[in-house]
Order: sequence, then C-alpha cells, then structure tokens
Amino acid sequence: MLSLDQVNNEWTLFLDRDGVLNHEKNNDYVLNRAEFRFYEGVPEAMAVLNTLFQHIVVVTNQKGVGKGLMSKDDLADIHSHMLSVIEQAGGRIDKIYFCSDLADDSPNRKPQAGMALQARQDFPAIDFSKSIMVGNRPSDMKFGRNAGIHTVYLATTHPETPFPHPDIDLRFNSLPEFAAAMKAV
Repeated sequence: MLSLDQVNNEWTLFLDRDGVLNHEKNNDYVLNRAEFRFYEGVPEAMAVLNTLFQHIVVVTNQKGVGKGLMSKDDLADIHSHMLSVIEQAGGRIDKIYFCSDLADDSPNRKPQAGMALQARQDFPAIDFSKSIMVGNRPSDMKFGRNAGIHTVYLATTHPETPFPHPDIDLRFNSLPEFAAAMKAV
C-alpha cells in the first residue's frame, strides 16, 4: 500500500491525460486544441508536482487517431499547447506516450504495461516500485498494477468506482487535491 510520505524526488509520476489533466468528452474524443480544456488548478498543480518527482510522464490511449477522427499532427498540436500552459505555470512533463491502436489487447494500450516499458527504456532511472500512476479509470489502475506501479485514482469522471479497491492505493477528487496532499507531506 502506498503512503505519500514514502515518495521522494527519486520517484516517477505517470499521468493519464483525459479526465486527469483536462476535461474528458463524454463517449467522444478531444480532437483538437479548441476542445482541450484543463481542469481548474491543474497547471498550478503540475508546478507543485514538478518539484516532487524525478520524472513526470503522460500515458494516454488515443483511439481517435487510430479511428482516423484526428491526425497525429492534431494530437501533437494538443500536446504542444498543453505543455506550453503547464511550463508557463512552472510545471513540466518529460515525455508523452500515446497508444492509437484500436485493439484492446495491444501491448501498448492501457491496461497493458507497454507505455510504462517505453518510458523506462527512455528513462532508465525509472523504478516501477518508486512510481505512481494517476488516472480516472479502472484501466489506468490496472495499467499501474500490471507494471508494478502504485496507483492513485481520481474521482473526476467515475466517482462511483468503489474504494477501497484492490487496484487502487489512494483516491482523490482531483489532481490539485493530490498535489496538495503531496506537498503537505
């Protein structure tokens, strides 16, 4: 079980995107920069988290690309905008990993651990036992468990998800609430 006082600046933070950093579209995809809307307080929360973690990476399933509803350039434009706002607030994201595969059993599609393995390949200092996955869906929590990563559930879009739950170590209402708890330790 995760205790926030265990966490130090050797740890890695894995973040889902939609429903964690920004508003998720109900049964649809954020297709362009105009549709991307941060949750209130997220850029400032990222500035707090920036000082607490060695690496911060985003791992996001993006079937909208695989379905041809948006291009990789559209996704890159959304991410460029997202990074710019976070950096202006004093935060950072070291790298964004996305899976556009349509097959639910793709090795890189959450809940499979492929994107975590990609991150560790790019950042060899990543130790999954000293990592936290923050997400808003059961598949994010299962991704964390599959990679041996601690899990933090955000009740932004699916507050009905039971807690305690075997795949969830800690639960918060939002990323700013998680960041405030981390800062208070």
